[in-house]
Amino acid sequence: METTKTLQVPANSVSIQQWKSDCQFDIEQNDLLFLINEKETVPFSSQSELVLMGKTLTTSVFAPLKELLSQHSTQVVLANLGTMEDVHFIRVSLNIPPQALAEDIKSFAATQGCDFALVEKLPDFSQPGLVLMDMDSTTIQIECIDEIARLYGVGDQVSAVTAAAMRGELDFNGSLRTRVGKLANAPESLIKEVADNMPLMPGLSALIAGLKAANWKVAIASGGFTYFANRLKDDHGFDAAYANTLEIVDNTLTGEVIGEIVNADVKARKLKELATTFQIPESQTVAIGDGANDLVMMAASALGIAIHAKPIVQEKASVALNHLDLEGALCLLTASLPLS
Repeated sequence: METTKTLQVPANSVSIQQWKSDCQFDIEQNDLLFLINEKETVPFSSQSELVLMGKTLTTSVFAPLKELLSQHSTQVVLANLGTMEDVHFIRVSLNIPPQALAEDIKSFAATQGCDFALVEKLPDFSQPGLVLMDMDSTTIQIECIDEIARLYGVGDQVSAVTAAAMRGELDFNGSLRTRVGKLANAPESLIKEVADNMPLMPGLSALIAGLKAANWKVAIASGGFTYFANRLKDDHGFDAAYANTLEIVDNTLTGEVIGEIVNADVKARKLKELATTFQIPESQTVAIGDGANDLVMMAASALGIAIHAKPIVQEKASVALNHLDLEGALCLLTASLPLS
């Protein structure tokens, strides 16, 4: 039989982990814990999930959160809380749809200095799933083509085109061919130099390890190049990698791209193909990226996560990580689990 309680939030600020430990004495397996309502007035029906995440998040967040949500006459149920990779998180289920709270929660999170997710439903981390990631400025901290161009002496020319393409101001296929064309006659050794020094996005190793432990698949779909994507796949355990192929003749770049260009539509197609191959339902798919070229892939997934993204991407993605790195994605998936 499901029961209802009013959960008492500590008057003084304490760590999320400490409060979770304290709560264990009050939480029974089938309890619903209402944070705002003194008593249940109508049967609770979840219409959205709110996750707050931050490295300095404490229970002090609840007082202003309760005040904000009470203005919307919202019923709130504690769904999960804890710590993952030094990131503290709180997930609550709400009885109103995300759009009713979106702007207020965005402002609230900015005031609190934390990242958040406000969605109808999260993927279930207890079941198999799929994460498809962009590479440049997502899996790694650089744009590989910009680094090659810098070493070749045409950095300013190429980076300007890259930035415009990532903002969605240029056709991706055309911009890629323009940029690669400026690398004509560059020695292949420059590519190897960049590949040997790729700085990983913080949290990548933890994310991959966490996904593997949960029986999830993780892959790369990149508008960059196979030289780098395949290196990441081999070195870090990605299940698949898709990117563009630079034509190299006699250890020299010709300035051409071989085969189909991995643009926004191709990334979205790869998401669906991988989900089919691995027998993953669409509801269990996540896409992570930072540029306009990732928006179609994000829209095709159950959950799109923008990481340190361009404004147009932050506006349209389901979730935008600005304070956290890739450990935020792992934290968000972990938060989908029930409180234990």
